[in-house]
Amino acid sequence: MTTQVTKGIKISVSTNFEGTFFKNYKMHYAFGYTVTIENLSKDSVQLTSRHWEIYDSLNDLEIMDGEGVVGKKPVLNPGQSHTYNSGCLLTSPIGAMRGHYNMISFTDGKKFRVYIPSFKFSAPFALN
Repeated sequence: MTTQVTKGIKISVSTNFEGTFFKNYKMHYAFGYTVTIENLSKDSVQLTSRHWEIYDSLNDLEIMDGEGVVGKKPVLNPGQSHTYNSGCLLTSPIGAMRGHYNMISFTDGKKFRVYIPSFKFSAPFALN
């Protein structure tokens, strides 16, 4: 598990290999990841959007931006957490992701970034 704390918001990520399949005459590698967002601060906050940088060892960097996470914009009061599952398709058995969440504090109305630590994807058969 990979963990990082930014401004009192703790992000923890774990990954797993889901399998392979063919799509458009190409082999694809499916990975899942679970993210837990914990509010360790004294302020209530809301996640408004996300930014991902996806690295595939055989392709260029892919940037993905979007609203919320898996269709939600969770509000986290002090001491609360939110966990969600998502996935990523790569064209190689090794890759990584990193990024940030854009959040807003309900205490002062200020927007801020919470960084998501870099986490790796690797199919079990790709490593010695």
